[in-house]
Amino acid sequence: MVEVEKKKITREGLRNAFKLYKYLKPFRREYGIGMFFLLGSSLASLAFPKLLGELVNSGNNLATAYTVNEIALMLVVVLLVQSTFSYFRIVLFVNVTEKTLAFLRQDTYSHLIKLPLKFFDKRRVGELNSRISADIILLQETLTTTLAEFIRQIIIIIGGIVLLTITSPKLTLFMLAVLPGIMILARVFGKFIRKFSKEVQSQVAESNTIVEETLQGIQSVKSYTNEFFEIGRYRKKTEEIAQVGIKSGRYKGAFSAFIVFGLFGALVAVIWKGSALLASGELVAGDLFSFVIYSAFVGGTIGGLASVYTSIQKFIGATEDLFAIFNEPEEDLQEITVLDSKDELHGQISFRNLTFAYPSRPEENVLRNINADISANQMVALVGASGAGKSTIATLLLRLHDATSGAILFDGKDSREFSLSALRSQIALVPQDILLFGGTIRENIAYGKQGATEEEITEAAQKANAMEFISRFPEKLETIVGERGTQLSGGQRQRIAIARAVLKNPKILILDEATSSLDSESERLVQDALEKLMQGRTSVVIAHRFSTIRKADQILVLEHGQLIEKGTHEELTQLKNGIYRNLSELQFNLN
Repeated sequence: MVEVEKKKITREGLRNAFKLYKYLKPFRREYGIGMFFLLGSSLASLAFPKLLGELVNSGNNLATAYTVNEIALMLVVVLLVQSTFSYFRIVLFVNVTEKTLAFLRQDTYSHLIKLPLKFFDKRRVGELNSRISADIILLQETLTTTLAEFIRQIIIIIGGIVLLTITSPKLTLFMLAVLPGIMILARVFGKFIRKFSKEVQSQVAESNTIVEETLQGIQSVKSYTNEFFEIGRYRKKTEEIAQVGIKSGRYKGAFSAFIVFGLFGALVAVIWKGSALLASGELVAGDLFSFVIYSAFVGGTIGGLASVYTSIQKFIGATEDLFAIFNEPEEDLQEITVLDSKDELHGQISFRNLTFAYPSRPEENVLRNINADISANQMVALVGASGAGKSTIATLLLRLHDATSGAILFDGKDSREFSLSALRSQIALVPQDILLFGGTIRENIAYGKQGATEEEITEAAQKANAMEFISRFPEKLETIVGERGTQLSGGQRQRIAIARAVLKNPKILILDEATSSLDSESERLVQDALEKLMQGRTSVVIAHRFSTIRKADQILVLEHGQLIEKGTHEELTQLKNGIYRNLSELQFNLN
């Protein structure tokens, strides 16, 4: 989990925090009632020490407005009120918080998934996952506990000081001069010690990493006879942990001594001063008893404010990070139920002076002035060395990125004039690295068309030559593929992806190295499935193996982002010193 950064409480930070109000607004009445119960339970806690003092006075036969039994009954009533109010306060706050955060999670995920690919190119998945998990959990803690605790502490500090002043102004001034300072010093000291505890945890985590990496790579360790090197590395790290732990122990001992001497010494000083006032007749025993309890209340609460302030700083940091995502513009997406005729594709594609640079490297053009025409239902192959820009064209066809200059035309119409969702719904991509979701084979195939029938899923699997292995599994289509499809072989994953594309029934098909890294038998099955899939639609094929693209209607040869050659296999192999011919001969010789 990524730790949330503490940030200074600024006007901008508070403005971001108040943006949460729109999620809280539908439940403001419930939250207001919770605040009422919070106020009631806090006031009840202030009444408790006062009544205890009255009970002591009554037991010492001092003049009081009520008898011992009446005061005891009032104490029971106060306890009942406080416990009842605390119960309803917690229940109401938790109810409101859970409903609020459910809306916030939904809104965050909905916004996140609608952001363009360039946003994800700049962010790590772990960081984004932290925003939707760790940050929101912190908001949950703040709305449920921290905010209530802050209000409760303010009520106790103000109310406690008022009641202390009413009881004895002299003793109040003495207490405020001694006890809060000690509590604040204790908090600062405690924070300093926790820094060492975190350092120990960090060092232990590093030592665990050494163990984990060594055991996972035990074959390499033994192959290179590095057992003693690893033993030495682990010994050094554990000795560092021990040294930090010993240093931390010294500070913990000092902290314990400070608490005993400082905190209890401060209470002794207050009682000593109160006893002097008691001896002079300025204070009675019950009032001194109440005063000591109120002093502990106020001192402890002032010390606890630092913790609450730290939590609020983290809360501000979490809201800033979270709402920074909301400031990112979404893609213009619509849920497609019926395809509008103006957005319908017929399969013709044109590149006009197509130039593109990734947002992270704007000075480096990956594609430069590409001009080409692809007729409907043609099979077109993109050929070139790694880094030539082949896969980039695939992302531009799907409008995962937009051209820096120039344009891609579909049926003579600029791609940006189509509804983005409608455009993508008619294009299918079968990549080299297939990502399957961790559910069943059925769910992964059905991802190509939500609401597909059993017959449609089975037919798609058959066309993709996938039923050949699916039928061998005991669970058939209900077989769990595992995280990222790890329970299936590469060829099986490819055929599931092809079945998904068959079910989508796209007008334009993009195959990005779809048969690379497969054994010959898997390649044969996958290639057969792809040939069935390419029938009756425009196909853009990216491939290193020339055997898969000989039948292409047109081959586009790219080099350093430029279109160098185009034509059929026969035409390009006739070119003397042609790039395609050289690549083809080189591959033929290697084979």
